[in-house]
Amino acid sequence: MGKRNVNKKHELNNDSSSAWHRFKKHKLAVISTFFLAVIILCALLAPILAPYDPNKVVGMFREAPSSKFLLGTDQVGRDVLSRLFYATRISLLVGVAATAVSTIVGVVLGLISGFFGGWIDIAIMRFTDMVMSFPYILLVLVSAAIFEPGLWNIILILGFVDWPGVARLVRGNVLSIREKNFIQGDIVAGMPKWYIMFSEILPNTIAPILVYSTSVVAISMLDEAALSFLGMGIQPPQASLGNMLNGAESLSVLTSQPWLWLPPGLLIILLVISVNLIGDALRDSFDPSGK
Repeated sequence: MGKRNVNKKHELNNDSSSAWHRFKKHKLAVISTFFLAVIILCALLAPILAPYDPNKVVGMFREAPSSKFLLGTDQVGRDVLSRLFYATRISLLVGVAATAVSTIVGVVLGLISGFFGGWIDIAIMRFTDMVMSFPYILLVLVSAAIFEPGLWNIILILGFVDWPGVARLVRGNVLSIREKNFIQGDIVAGMPKWYIMFSEILPNTIAPILVYSTSVVAISMLDEAALSFLGMGIQPPQASLGNMLNGAESLSVLTSQPWLWLPPGLLIILLVISVNLIGDALRDSFDPSGK
């Protein structure tokens, strides 16, 4: 047993090293990683970097960018740059937290379904199919309309809507891995089922879960922005990238006051593109063919 664990650990280290070398070949993904790291750092340091209180009126209404307000002020006189720092923090939090919720729920259900099989597998998969049969955006909008708008409600809504994809992915991997010799050996040896699932099978499904989770992060950030834009997500005065765009609905603002919508709009686009590029590079890096 000890020798096998050492060999598995050695193989895992080699796989991680080769995956990192393949990842570094994706220049856009590496650039996206650095960009995302800078954005995360700015979001974490928002109280230090923001020149003004994001919810405080500090200037004239819709004042153009100047040396005093680098990105101008919004429709009620709040500093756009300060609100952008805090809005990025909220959008990243929603993306990561909602993905964590959906991943935990999906992984647990997928492991149980794939490992035990039988009526447990049928029940979980039929429930998963039922959830996936509803149009995704409709399910999100209806859930957001039922529950009170707010940060944690949005995180939970997006988390519990996104789990079916993770569950099906994990189940498919478990069905393949559980037939391997080392898993069958553990079963014959009488190892606890929870140990086999979480210590033997789960580590071998981390790569596809990680790749899939990057797409969920991007989707969750877009969903939060859409809900907040519609007034069903993060509520003012708390800033998010979505509700910052909410103030730019009129044609006059779109054409003559671009500082109200261009910074949050560009940031959403860049964040989503960066996360997707990293996800694509991770998928290629963990590809067994090494392509």
